[in-house]
Parts: sequence; structure tokens; C-alpha cells
Amino acid sequence: MALIVLTGPPGAGKSTVAAALVQNFDQSVLVEGDAFFGFLASGAIPPWLPESHRQNEIVTQSSGRATGQFAAGGYTTVYDGMVGPWFLPTFAAATGVDVLHYVILFPTIETCLHRVATRSGHGFSDDAATRKMHGEFARAAIDARHVVVDPPPVVQTVDLIVEGIAADRFAYATP
Repeated sequence: MALIVLTGPPGAGKSTVAAALVQNFDQSVLVEGDAFFGFLASGAIPPWLPESHRQNEIVTQSSGRATGQFAAGGYTTVYDGMVGPWFLPTFAAATGVDVLHYVILFPTIETCLHRVATRSGHGFSDDAATRKMHGEFARAAIDARHVVVDPPPVVQTVDLIVEGIAADRFAYATP
């Protein structure tokens, strides 16, 4: 059983890599973090705005608890969503696990903007918000071992993550 948090700015490739990654495990669960923001029925604040902090904290705790339940149940669980280093302690504590694997996919801003502009079936397409969140990841204090800069194509990225998990490269101990 493992809990893998796959994160990064919009357009980083999280969803594509996560869908391929879960195929490497016999019993796995893919938790789509964006779904938790979709549960906000009214009064939702765009999560990239400063005034959304309390809302984002609640969504982070809720998604962490649900994700942790799957992991505790024996499933290798991949969480695909925004868990910036600034919210990692909150998410990790909510999971109830002792250790999780934290992986940030971090392509260039140009790559992220292109992917956000050209993807289909995704409700997010805000260039300014993409730039803001990319900048927040770039400025965040996190051990470089958690960051996959300019991820290679999907198959190689999945292999890199699987190998990194086996070597505890991405391990993060819950505070």
C-alpha cells in the first residue's frame, strides 16, 4: 500500500500521468482532487485567489481524509490534484498515514500555458491563474528531490516515479 500525491501547476500533466501510474499496481485508486472543489455548491471562491485560503484548507483536509481512507484500506492510492508545498503538511496530516510519496511535476510555464489552452474536457483555462500557480510552485520551499523538472513523455515519467517510490526518493513523513 502506498499513497502517492501527484501535483504541480495547471497543465503540468498530472491527470495524464496519474491515469497511467495507477495501472502499475494490482489494487489501486485514482482520486481526482478537482472533484473536491466541485462539491462546493455555492459561495465557492476561485482557489487561486488569496481570499480562498480557508476554503482551500477545508477542501485539502477533506480530500486528504478521503484519500487516506483508500490507502488505509490497502489500495495503492494516487491523488491527482493541487497540493502545493504550502498545503502539504495539512493534506498529509489529514490522510492519517505516516509516510506518503509527494511528486511535483514541473514543466516550463510555456508548456503549462500551451497544455491549458489546448486541452479538452477540462473546465480550467485561465492563463493568468496558470501563471500565478506556476510561480507559486517555482517559489515554494520544498526539497528538490520531490520535483520532476521538465518531465519526459508519460511512460518515462511513470517509470521515473515508480523507481523513485521504490528508492524512497519522494517519501514525505507526516508531521
